[in-house]
Amino acid sequence: MLVKLFKYLLVMKPFKQTPLYKTLLGFSLFLAIYTVNAQSNPKPDKPFVVVLDAGHGGKDSGNRGNGYYEKKIALNIILQIGEILNKRSDVKVIYTRKTDVFVDLIERARIANRADADLFISVHCDAHTSQAYGAGTFVLGLHANQRNFEVAKKENSVIFYEKNYEENYDGFDPNDPESVIGLTLMQETYLNQSITAADAIQKSFVANLKRKDRTVKQAGFVVLKYTYMPSVLVETGFLTNRKEGAYLNSSKGQSEMSVAISKAIINYKNSLSSSVITSGSIGEAIVSETSETSEDPVDLKSTDVEFKIQIAASSKNLETKSYNFKGLDPITKEKEGTLYRYYYGSADSYNKADKLKKKAIRKGYKHAFIVAFKQNKKIKLSSIIKR
Repeated sequence: MLVKLFKYLLVMKPFKQTPLYKTLLGFSLFLAIYTVNAQSNPKPDKPFVVVLDAGHGGKDSGNRGNGYYEKKIALNIILQIGEILNKRSDVKVIYTRKTDVFVDLIERARIANRADADLFISVHCDAHTSQAYGAGTFVLGLHANQRNFEVAKKENSVIFYEKNYEENYDGFDPNDPESVIGLTLMQETYLNQSITAADAIQKSFVANLKRKDRTVKQAGFVVLKYTYMPSVLVETGFLTNRKEGAYLNSSKGQSEMSVAISKAIINYKNSLSSSVITSGSIGEAIVSETSETSEDPVDLKSTDVEFKIQIAASSKNLETKSYNFKGLDPITKEKEGTLYRYYYGSADSYNKADKLKKKAIRKGYKHAFIVAFKQNKKIKLSSIIKR
């Protein structure tokens, strides 16, 4: 509201030369800056919000290796993690489910987004035709091998239990490796943070439980794609392995896994306050560029300037098809160094571009911002304002 007042005062030409105008302009500018700073610099005692997601549930039992129920084991582990974290005053825990119920994958992500969470953890149990064993962690990305794809396909197949899944997931097909490519851009903003959190969990498994280190991997998980914060999917072990399955199904095993994951979450949280992580990440590149080139002019229109909306920057060269970008169209791209920058729409005025930006944000690209071009070359918005 204060920012809108400031913008309104800027265009009140007949009123501009009066002392009252100058007083109101200065006061509104001060309050607007104070408000923005207060929002971007939260109070130190703001709790660290963790969303804990127990995989599967209800009609979706998960894998049944050795006759066990993945949905029950995942829920028990999640509830115990929450119990440990809730003892801390600086952590707030939110669950996607606390009982044996089925929750759509997209709703799990929405729960996390509504909570403006700092971290999303989804717990599962793995399965394999062999006696494979060990705990692994995954972040969203392109699977480097068939095994990673199979893990993601197993977890993503849950969407077939959901009503209107084709509409909810924009025609996504868990069985098609190419369909996963479009998943990766949104979470790439948080990729480095997600890897840091996943690595903390993996190290905790090895150090505290002497588990086999299956390392941090990338694969295309739907439940991670729609979350707008660092997100990790944990495969606590293989129910299909006789020894490991029995361990995970036991009270001792579930308790130990819960403690190890809880320690890792706290270690990750502490790492955020002690240092700036993910230098050079895609997310930081977007935030930095926003602060340098974005302005809030009342309206700008120029016949030789084109406005576009940058929605993502990635090292991956994707086809500019709408299905890769949440249905947005048209999409253009340009390569700068090792990054491809993806832009949505085109407008000849700032107001029109602002509407496009709001649409991109509604689609999930919350870091979208306006970029100006002249003769196909990027220019700063501030230069247009001065001109």
